[in-house]
Amino acid sequence: MNATRAAPVYGLVLAGGRSTRMQRDKATLSYHGRTQLEWAMSLLEPHVERAFVSVRPEQNDDPIRARFAQIVDTRDNLGPIAGILAAQAQHPDVAWLVLACDLPFLDGATLEYLLAVRRPESPATAFRSSHDGLPEPLCAIYEPSSREAIAAHVASGKQCPRKFLINANAHLVDEPNPRALDNINTPEEYGSAMTTLSPDVTFAPKHVKVQYYALLREQAGRSDEALVTGARTPRELYEELKARHPFSLAPEMLRVAVNAEFAEWSQTLADGDSVVFIPPVAGG
Repeated sequence: MNATRAAPVYGLVLAGGRSTRMQRDKATLSYHGRTQLEWAMSLLEPHVERAFVSVRPEQNDDPIRARFAQIVDTRDNLGPIAGILAAQAQHPDVAWLVLACDLPFLDGATLEYLLAVRRPESPATAFRSSHDGLPEPLCAIYEPSSREAIAAHVASGKQCPRKFLINANAHLVDEPNPRALDNINTPEEYGSAMTTLSPDVTFAPKHVKVQYYALLREQAGRSDEALVTGARTPRELYEELKARHPFSLAPEMLRVAVNAEFAEWSQTLADGDSVVFIPPVAGG
């Protein structure tokens, strides 16, 4: 046999985006009972030898991202291809299964299929989009042989990984699940995705502002944050926030205020509400 031994496969979840259209860090959005970054990593890890999160330098201490092994971008303002470049520079002799972190419909069977049809002799293996037939660059396997070509692509002033795959004559296959690679970029798309994932739950995305005090402020690492959320009540909102922050207090130990007035945990939240979670205060 003259077959070339395939390189081992590492995994990379791209979580270094600025989430401008979402108006909130997409990695922290709650899907499937956990943050999207946690969901993506849980899908990826069983299929690769090692898994990493791609981050910008200023994100490496973020509580969500700090839970995982990281690869930090070394180039600014290149978009997702910066993460691929950094990963290939750090581990040049492996193939990289690269995922965007905003794919709530992605499933393990889709990743299994991609690995099964992998063609190591090609620079990359990718799905053909079910929407436009073009390569899907952010759920794809990049072989070690693609490293120099990607670097040359960027050196020539190009940043689009999809155009790289087109020009590199990547091995393309059809998606087994046509919705698996639908990405979520806006609050409206988030609402639509949640409605699809939880059809028995009425979901309307809301913009809310949350303030933290005392122990909660310490555990959140901030005094306030603005969110786009599908939580219907303060209790659901607190449970969503516990998926992102290491909160140790149960709701029963807190009081909640909505728009500067004490509220019930079951009160219905509305777009634009300001919510304060108030921990017990030591002393008399």
